[in-house]
Amino acid sequence: MFELRDYQQIAVKNGIEILKANGILILNFEVRTGKTHIALAIASQYKNTLFVTKKKAISSIELDYQTAEHCNKLTIINYEQLGKYKSDYDLVIFDESHGLGAFPKPNKKIKEAANVCLNGCDVILMSGTLMPESNAQIFHQLWVSSCSPFKDYKNFYRWFESFGKPKLKYTSYGTCNDYSDVSYDKIRPYIEPIILTKTQGEAGFVSEIVEQVCTIIMQPSTYNVIAKLKNDKVVEGKNGVVLADTAVKEMQKLHQLYSGTIKFEDGNRFVFDETKSKFIAQKFKNQKIAIFYKFIAELEAIKRHIDVTDNIHEFNTTDKSIALQIVSGREGINLSAASAIVYYNIDFSAVSYWQSRDRMTTKDRVKSNIYWIFSHKGIEHQIYKAVMNKKDFTLQTFKKWHQNTNLGL
Repeated sequence: MFELRDYQQIAVKNGIEILKANGILILNFEVRTGKTHIALAIASQYKNTLFVTKKKAISSIELDYQTAEHCNKLTIINYEQLGKYKSDYDLVIFDESHGLGAFPKPNKKIKEAANVCLNGCDVILMSGTLMPESNAQIFHQLWVSSCSPFKDYKNFYRWFESFGKPKLKYTSYGTCNDYSDVSYDKIRPYIEPIILTKTQGEAGFVSEIVEQVCTIIMQPSTYNVIAKLKNDKVVEGKNGVVLADTAVKEMQKLHQLYSGTIKFEDGNRFVFDETKSKFIAQKFKNQKIAIFYKFIAELEAIKRHIDVTDNIHEFNTTDKSIALQIVSGREGINLSAASAIVYYNIDFSAVSYWQSRDRMTTKDRVKSNIYWIFSHKGIEHQIYKAVMNKKDFTLQTFKKWHQNTNLGL
C-alpha cells in the first residue's frame, strides 16, 4: 500500500490549510521530492480536479494517481489542450508553473490558464524552479487565480511600478525596457503565506550527481564544414545549403554541426556524422540509459545505433533505453530506471541543465551518473561552462568565444 513520507504528510496538511485560507497554494519543492503525490493527496479533498502538466509527464502522473488509489474525479491534460476546457473545476493544479511566468504581457497559455480558473476555484502552482530567470516571473503565475495576492494590481506594468526597478536593455534593434529586475524582498511578504518549500537535503536525499564530460573527435569533414562556414558564412553541398548570414544563425548552425547534424535552408534535415551515436552505443553497450538530445535530426542518428523509445511506460517496463528532447523531457518525468543519463548535445538554457540532470534522482538512490558527449573544440564546452554557473548561453557569449577560436580540427 502506498504511503506518503512524513514530510509529504505534513505538506498535505499545511497545504489544505493554506488553500482554505487563501484559495491558492505554491508547492515550491525541488525536483524528485514528491510534490505530485502531495498535490494529488490534497486534490482528494475536492470533487473535481483539473491537473495541467507537460505532455510527456501525463503517464507518470496517471501512474502516481493509480498507485495512491485516489478515487476523486481527476482530469489530466497538457498545456496545449488548455483552450478546450472551461472553468468547471473546484481545484486546478498547474504543474511546472514557471511555464506561466512570461512577462511583461501574458501570452496565450497564461490567458487560457486564467480562463479555466474564472469560476473562483482553488489553485495549486507546482514548480521546483519557481522563478528560474527573474523574480518578475511570479506575477502571471499568480495572476491566473482570482485569489492572487497581487490581485489589486491591474496588470504587470502597474505591479512592476511597486516591485521592480526600471532598466534598459540593448538589442540589435536598439534599446527597450527591461522588466526583469524585481526585488524578492518586496514580494516575499505576499508570497510567504501561500508557499511551501522543500529542498532535497531537507527531504533526506543523499544522492550524489556525478558528471563526466567525454570529449570525442568528430570526422575531419565535419571540422572542414565548420571552418568554411566561419570563413564564408555559407556552405553549399549536394544535399542542401547551410547559411550563416547573421550571428544568431551562425550560432545555431554551429550548435548543430558540432554534433553531426544540420537543418538546411529549405527545412530538410541531414545526419552527416554519426560519431557521437556510435560512441554512445559502444560505451553504454547492454546498459539501459536515458539519452537527451537537442535537435530532431539527432534522434535519427541515435536510432541508427541504439534501440530507444520515447515512451516513458515502455522505458519502465522493457529493456529499452529512452531518448528525449531536452526541453520536453526536462520536467515531470522519472528516469530512475536508467543506469545513467547521457547527453548527446546540450541546451542553451540553464533551466534545462539543472532540471534534466536531476531526472534519475530518488530519495533512496546513492549516486546518479551523468555523461556529456562533447566534440573536440566544440561549442558544447562553452555552453556547459555557462549553464553550470546558472547562466544561459547567449549571443554575446557566443560572439566572444567565436572571435577567439579556431573552429577547424
